[in-house]
Amino acid sequence: MLICGNVKAAEFAELSTYFAKANTASDPKTVDCTLSGGTKAKCFQIAVKPVPTAHTPGPWCPDTIADNADKGGIWLDSGQVHDVTGAFVKDMATFYSDPKWQLYDPATGKVRVTDTYESCAGAAKPNAEPEFQQHCVECQVDYLSADKTITYTIPLKPITAKQSSQTRSAGSGVAFDGVRLEGPAPVTDILGNYTLAPLDDCGGHVNLNVGYHYHAATDCLEKTAAFTDHGKAIGLAMDGYLILARVHSDGSIASDLDQCGGHTTAALGYHYHAGEQGSNQILGCLVAEHGCVSEHQDAQCDASVSVKKGPGSNGGPPDFTAAANIIGISEDELKNALGTQPSDFEKAAETLGISADALQKALGRP
Repeated sequence: MLICGNVKAAEFAELSTYFAKANTASDPKTVDCTLSGGTKAKCFQIAVKPVPTAHTPGPWCPDTIADNADKGGIWLDSGQVHDVTGAFVKDMATFYSDPKWQLYDPATGKVRVTDTYESCAGAAKPNAEPEFQQHCVECQVDYLSADKTITYTIPLKPITAKQSSQTRSAGSGVAFDGVRLEGPAPVTDILGNYTLAPLDDCGGHVNLNVGYHYHAATDCLEKTAAFTDHGKAIGLAMDGYLILARVHSDGSIASDLDQCGGHTTAALGYHYHAGEQGSNQILGCLVAEHGCVSEHQDAQCDASVSVKKGPGSNGGPPDFTAAANIIGISEDELKNALGTQPSDFEKAAETLGISADALQKALGRP
C-alpha cells in the first residue's frame, strides 16, 4: 500500500484498504460519532478480532531459570528493553534491589507461570490475588472467547483538541494488523504485586479484556504497514492521525517531534512517530479529539463521556470501557458488579477482587 496524501483527507475506501491484513470481524463502515471534546463527527468504524495475522503471539515467560532469550519475551524498564531470560528472572531481586522477588522454585529452577485461564485472570489485574503474586504473568490467545471482538471508532477528519489527552484510557490507536496500540503498561501495579508481565518480541501480550495488544512498536508492525516517502505507517491513532514507525525511510529519526510524538511534513501533514521500544509509550499523548474503543460491535461512540466524570456528576456516567480496561475485566463484569446507581463501591470492589480505591480511581472518581 502507498499513501500519497494526508490521511485526514483520505476517503473511506482508501482508509479501509490500510486494514486489508487485519483480522476483521465485519466490514469497516462510516458512522456518526461524538468525539472526546464533544464534537459531532463522521467516524471510521472497524470491528476486529484481537489477534494478529502476521505473526504468532508469544513466548512471554521462560520455563526455567536456565532458559535463553528464545524461550521468553521482553521487559521494558527505564527506557531499556530487557530479554526475559531465565537468568533475568533469577536475578529479579538484584535488578530491583528487593530481596522479596522470587519468581521461581529454588529447588527445581522452574519459573512460576500463570499457565491457566484462572491464574491469568487472578494475576492480570491491579490487585493480584495473593496466590498468583510472585509469578511471571502470561495469558494465552486461546483464553479469549471465539467471538471476542474489539470495535474502534476513529474520526475520519482529525479535530484539534483544546488540550492534548493522555493515552491511558483511549489507547494510542490501532495497528494496521487490527491490534490495539495501547497506552503505557501499568508497570507500578505489575511490580507492586511482585509479578512480571513480559511482552513478546513483537511488543505485545494478552489481556482478557482487550485481547492481544501492543505496548511497544517493533519491526513486527512493518509487515502490515502502509508505505510513504517519509517512512512506514504502522497504524491509525485514536484521533485519526497516522502513526509512523520511529525511523524514517532514510534511516534518520525526527528531531522536531512534539510531546505527543508528532510533527508536520508537506506530504503527510501532521502525523505521529511511535516512541522508542523501551519507553513504554507508543504515543506521548493525542493532539486531537479521540474516538472510542468498545468490546461491542456496532457500539455507539460518545467519547465525551470521560472517566473523569464519575457517576452522578454533571458529566454523566463514566466511560465503562476505559475503566474496565484499566481494571482488566469486561464491561459487563464491571457494570454487573456496580449494579444500579448509586453504587456500593465497597461491595462492588469486593466482588471484583480489588480495593475500593482502585475501583474509584479506574472510574475517575476522587
